[in-house]
Amino acid sequence: MNTAEKRSSDLTCGPITKSMLRFALPMILGNLLQQFYNVADTLIVGQFLGADALAAVGSSYTLMTFLTSILLGLCMGSGAVFSIRCGERDEKGLQEGIVHSFVMIASLAVLLNLLVFCFIDPILVFLQVPEEIYGMMREYVWVIFWGILATFFYNFYASLLRAVGNSVTPLVFLAVCAVLNILLDLLFVVVFHWGVAGAAAATVLSQYLSGLGLLLYSWIFFPACRMLPGRVKFQKRVFGEIGQFSVLTCLQQSVMNLGILMVQGLVNSFGTAVMAAFAAAVKIDSFAYMPVQDFGNAFSTFTAQNYGAGKKDRIRAGTRSAVICSVLFCLAVSLGVCVFARPLLLLFIRPQETEILAIGVRYLRIEGACYCGIGCLFLLYGFYRAVGRPGMSLVLTVISLGTRVALAYTLSGIPSVGVEGIWWSVPIGWFLADAAGFLYYRIRKPV
Repeated sequence: MNTAEKRSSDLTCGPITKSMLRFALPMILGNLLQQFYNVADTLIVGQFLGADALAAVGSSYTLMTFLTSILLGLCMGSGAVFSIRCGERDEKGLQEGIVHSFVMIASLAVLLNLLVFCFIDPILVFLQVPEEIYGMMREYVWVIFWGILATFFYNFYASLLRAVGNSVTPLVFLAVCAVLNILLDLLFVVVFHWGVAGAAAATVLSQYLSGLGLLLYSWIFFPACRMLPGRVKFQKRVFGEIGQFSVLTCLQQSVMNLGILMVQGLVNSFGTAVMAAFAAAVKIDSFAYMPVQDFGNAFSTFTAQNYGAGKKDRIRAGTRSAVICSVLFCLAVSLGVCVFARPLLLLFIRPQETEILAIGVRYLRIEGACYCGIGCLFLLYGFYRAVGRPGMSLVLTVISLGTRVALAYTLSGIPSVGVEGIWWSVPIGWFLADAAGFLYYRIRKPV
């Protein structure tokens, strides 16, 4: 075993809460940095190019989140298999899984990239993008779509490293690239005056640096990921196992973000002011609950490794600890977002944009008060994925997003409720899915 592999964390032994938090912290910091790829665009564009550009870039964020969630879900599903193999100490099975999943997901990433370029205009029509910002949004997404393969490289190798307990290396690469993204944003937008296309180019270049850099690191320090001729024979059995985890997790992630995309289309129908407010508030939302999302992913790795090792008592103890940690964190963040909603929005929106600010503050105070719901839901997603029941994660996503979309369209159509109906539909969906997930756990007792 080489030096890098020795630094990987074994989550099947040692203090439970401390091990999870220590493993989760680099993931949390890493994904917070990853948010800078689009947030830096949004902040700089909002301050230097105005509300229309902010609406165009912000709406593109929801679209890109949906597209990359397909690849992220496939990588996360494969990561669950990698973690189980680590728990079983099955190095040959780990290598087979890495090679098979890379071939499968890389092929789908190329296909996805081709499709979005072919259907760029129908996608924007589906999103009900207002005519006044249509050209600007098309210009932005045309450039940003070139970063889809970079997103695949980063998320695949980050999932691999995290599965074997190395959550620090992905953080290092993201830290470097987040700083680069901000510098390039300022250079392309403020100095070269390339507009929204410049902001997109800064993001894409940074993404490729992190994705290809992580690929090179994995190739050098983790020989198991090297796809050399004759090393692994492709087997239907392995593809089937990888597919079971990856496809269901992909469906869970993409269904979740498809629902958000459908809500984005509804938001767009309320005009540019609501679009701009939603674009800025969603960035704050993402930062607020990103740590608990990553803690859920760390909990998933912890559970998968112990599931592979057959340590069910440790899984049950870890579940109790994870729920307590998640709830306490969410309560603290809820308080902060509700109290500081306006100052946070002023990072993205000019003070004179009073209508946009008012809409954004209302959104954050509704969503922010309910972060415990999404925190518990992330734990449930990770748990069911780790114990070999990714289908249940998909069911919970359908409950959450189905409720959100149905209520958003229903409530927003009531004149006395309006756009606030969209905001309230989100936490209602979270809590209904939580109830279903905990009820299933109590009845079926998967561990």
